[in-house]
Parts: sequence; structure tokens; C-alpha cells
Amino acid sequence: MNWAEIALLFAAGVAGGLTGSVAGLASVATYPALLAVGLPPVAANVTNTVALVGNAVGSIIGSRPELRGQGPFLLRAVPVAALGGAIGGVLLLSTPAEGFEKLVPLLIGFSAVAIVWPRPARPTLPGEAPARSRGVLLLLGGAVLLIAIYGGYFGAAAGVLLLALLLRAGTASLANANAAKNVMLGASNGVAAIIFIVMAPVHWSSVIPLAIGCVLGSRLGPVVVRHAPAAPIRWVIGVAGLALAIKLAFDPY
Repeated sequence: MNWAEIALLFAAGVAGGLTGSVAGLASVATYPALLAVGLPPVAANVTNTVALVGNAVGSIIGSRPELRGQGPFLLRAVPVAALGGAIGGVLLLSTPAEGFEKLVPLLIGFSAVAIVWPRPARPTLPGEAPARSRGVLLLLGGAVLLIAIYGGYFGAAAGVLLLALLLRAGTASLANANAAKNVMLGASNGVAAIIFIVMAPVHWSSVIPLAIGCVLGSRLGPVVVRHAPAAPIRWVIGVAGLALAIKLAFDPY
């Protein structure tokens, strides 16, 4: 690997870290960069998952104020996300991806619309996570499991799915939902990454510059969400998610 390819991966990591921590669209920048430096699709996918663990590190550090008050919910959600990541990682290594990938554009497109669709206001204190009924928590847990399986299996825009889910489930604000999304996605990616490290062809010389860039970029993302107006960010995420859905739908043709 030459210095130009290292620089490309580092820059893609910074871009992916920023967009991933804000919108859950890290793979839009990082996965194509891995293909551009010559990795085959499966190796690019598993290498991408390992490198994106850096996103969790930077974004969680940057999201500490928004995570206050979300501990009880995350203690339930993180093990579910980790289990989903493990299932998804095993599925990727043992089954063909074509059928599942055909469903991806529909999932991403639905999530993009859900992010910008108005939801009823819930009066909560700043930084406070709203109370959820047992039924809502069970449904939320099932949805988190399915998204985490998808995240471990394919991964592109899994953060968009999680962010849309948390916003529709009544998380207090975009910043709070984004912080919780980063923790759960980190758990899912982390477990899948461990499986890939043990069982899959991880390209370590690509992981290092990509992961360093991801840590730096993802550290800035929560700051952007904290200080920028929520409505424009939602629309940017929604439009970007819809564009990704359209691109993935037409890629096979």
C-alpha cells in the first residue's frame, strides 16, 4: 500500500467518522475507499466493520453530556445490540448476501423518511430520557436486535435505521437519540469485528489509517449535533439516507 492510498483511507475515515457519528452513514465514505484501494467486496466489508470500531470510540467520548440519564435504557439495549452484531457477523460469513442486500434500499429509504417525519412532542427535561412502557421497550428491543443483525451482516446505514427508530420511539432530542445510537452501533460493530478478526480476511494495513481517521472524525460529530439546529440536520440525514437507498437499489444494474 502506497502513501496515496494511506492518505485516501485516512481522509475517508475522517469523513466517515463525522458522517457516521452524526447520521450513521459512515460506510458511504469508508466502504468505497476500501474498494478503491483494491480490496474485494467481502474483505472490504469485514475490514470496514473492524475500522468503524473507531467511530464508537470517538463518538461516545464526544457524546458524554447527551448520554446522561440514558443509562438504564442502554443497559438493556446494548446487550441486545451486541447479540445482533454477533448473529449478523456469523450470517455474513456463512450465507450469501445477495437476497438480504436487495432489502437494504427499502430499509434505508423507510428510515430516511421516518427521520424527517414529524412526531408528537414529549415534554422532557434537557438531557432526560423519557419513560417507556414495557410493551414499547419489548418492541424497541426486537427492532434493535433486527437492526443490529443487519449492522453485523452488511452495515451500510445501520445508524440511520437506529436513529430513526429512537426518534420514533420518543427519545428526548436528536442529540440524545444520536448519542444512544452511537453506543448501540458501537456494541454491534464491536462484536461483529471480533468475529471477523478471528474468522475473516481483515486487511490490517487498511484498518489502521481508516480507524485513526474514524476516531478523529467521530469525535467532532456529537459537537456538530449539539450546537447545530436539529431540523436541518434531520433533513440532511434524511436526504442523504434516501440518496444512499436509491444508489444501492440501482447498483446491481
